[in-house]
Amino acid sequence: MKMNRLGTSDLLVGEIGLGCMSLGTEEAKAIGLVHEAMERGVNFLDTADLYDDGRNEEIVGKAIRGRRDRVVLATKVGNRRVPGQEGWTWDPSRAYILSAVKESLRRLGTDYIDLYQLHGGTIEDPMDETIEAFEQLKREGTIREYGISSIRPNVIREYAARSSIVSVMNAYSIVDRRAEETVLPLLGERKIGVIARGPLASGALAANREPARGVPDYELEELKALRERLRGLETPGRSLTQLAIRYSLAHPTVAVAIPGASSREQLLQNIAASQAPELTLEELETIRGFSKPNVYAAHR
Repeated sequence: MKMNRLGTSDLLVGEIGLGCMSLGTEEAKAIGLVHEAMERGVNFLDTADLYDDGRNEEIVGKAIRGRRDRVVLATKVGNRRVPGQEGWTWDPSRAYILSAVKESLRRLGTDYIDLYQLHGGTIEDPMDETIEAFEQLKREGTIREYGISSIRPNVIREYAARSSIVSVMNAYSIVDRRAEETVLPLLGERKIGVIARGPLASGALAANREPARGVPDYELEELKALRERLRGLETPGRSLTQLAIRYSLAHPTVAVAIPGASSREQLLQNIAASQAPELTLEELETIRGFSKPNVYAAHR
């Protein structure tokens, strides 16, 4: 699998990672998927303390036991659960980050995190305080690098200017091209790596799944029509699934795409994109002609 540097960091990641959120809570099955992914060249695993109330981190931790040196481990912080209350609250404070990281380390069964990410963010956050928390953890060796997971251009712009983030996780797919307008050019200029989440748009662009509903900016019939047009670009060894993943990887700022997988079939289809032919400039232009150049309506 092709390896890419994440921003200007020393973190080398395979171009296709594993978004662990969709692994589920059936431990044996989930661990088996992680092991198979690693055996097939995947080294970037992305989880979060929020997923399944921390259970996802625990399962990932069990899966990498004895294999920690073979993975670039990423998790996230900022969504705080309050005992006795449903849901969670947003807390990007220094105190909470320094406390939450200890729990993530415990659940993951490790003494360091390769990439610690702020799981969201608003323009009203105490950003200097948040950044200092991450910088402290980096100085202490608790984390190797830090980044943010955000789709808000105004927040991304501030962190790109004020911090030493090495990555931004951003939704990016054929049906969600908002990042192309401002985010990807900005991060390219700053040499900040992009982790493309949702390259298959929750299965809307998966070859073996027929969508039952539309996605933002696409009614169901529009989505079905787009899929049919994209199928005209399929080639031997590059299904619609792999075409969609290769689209997200085609932008030079994207270091890794992280499709999720809840079954072995999905996992193998995703990983096969690493061996699929890259999209030509002509194919990229054709895809852009088929799809909508979405733009951010808020948080600009």
